[in-house]
Amino acid sequence: MTKSIRWILTSIILLFITGIVLFPRIKKQAEPGGEAAKSAPALSQRRLPLNINAVIMKIQSLTDKIISPGVTIPDEEVDLSFESSGKIVSIHFNEGTHVKKGDLLAKINDKPLQAELKKLEAQIPLAKERVFRQGTLLKKDAVSQEAYEQVTTELDKLMADIELVKARILQTELRAPFDGVIGLRLVSEGAYTTPSTIVANLTKISPLKIEFSIPESYVSDVSDGTNITFYMEGSDKMLQKYSARVYAVESKVSLETYTLKVRAIYPNTNEAILPGRFLSVEVVKREIKNALAVPSEAIIPEMGKNIVYVCKNGEAKATEIITGLRTESHVQALEGLMPGDTVITTGVMQLRTGIKVNIDNLKEE
Repeated sequence: MTKSIRWILTSIILLFITGIVLFPRIKKQAEPGGEAAKSAPALSQRRLPLNINAVIMKIQSLTDKIISPGVTIPDEEVDLSFESSGKIVSIHFNEGTHVKKGDLLAKINDKPLQAELKKLEAQIPLAKERVFRQGTLLKKDAVSQEAYEQVTTELDKLMADIELVKARILQTELRAPFDGVIGLRLVSEGAYTTPSTIVANLTKISPLKIEFSIPESYVSDVSDGTNITFYMEGSDKMLQKYSARVYAVESKVSLETYTLKVRAIYPNTNEAILPGRFLSVEVVKREIKNALAVPSEAIIPEMGKNIVYVCKNGEAKATEIITGLRTESHVQALEGLMPGDTVITTGVMQLRTGIKVNIDNLKEE
């Protein structure tokens, strides 16, 4: 075998081996899902319109507001207890009912005090008679001034002792300190009570207080007389709206939360709202009647500018806007947009001026 023939055979063998190695890769690229097949659709997709959502700009009101969680609390609330110790002899209220200020709610045994009072009151006529006789004798210089003052002091002391016993008798009575609704009874007749024993809870829920907190940066926006709106879920699972008025603001900011506690008053004339209800409080800081409000997601911050894309003739066009009032979901456009402009709200990071777009969902702001 000549040298040239040997070289040809060697080359054929090498080409055969190379073909065996590269064949799977060439076959994969030629398949419908291969890389070569993928590149062609990708190029064609770039030429297809981008599906987007958009809004049509129109004049509307734009409100800057504070939304904070809150809770309802009673106008007045107290745990009722006796001022003295003793056995409860009578209870004069029904649980869950309205009571008036001064109503007798319960009574403890006062018989020893009543007996002591009668004993002291029985001494009054004699003590007064002594004062009268000593006064008559003093006018005749029959007794000394000191003797007269002594019987007068004894009468005064007797009257003071009587007043003390009457005060102690009053301590055996439990009376309502204000108009309100009395809660569940925690004691029974015959039980021994002390000043630490709670008989029942009394709450005044008309009017009702609304307590909430605001960030310290909004302190200047809320003061006595500020109107608020609060929302709470009703029996029909729908949010119900109520109005109240701020009557007090805490004097200092909380060091733990950096918020300021605020209280508002709500008439609650029909007592439909109970204390302890959680709610959402809304405080309006500022309202602009005629504004163009752009959804926040449509705005792209770019090199210190605010850019939005407007759809014109099926193409996206970048537009710089000057912004004003900002809320949680919208930004006021002072310049750069006009009523009727169609602002793109989705896919904004993929947009460039001149890109074809197809509006899937169009609504009015």
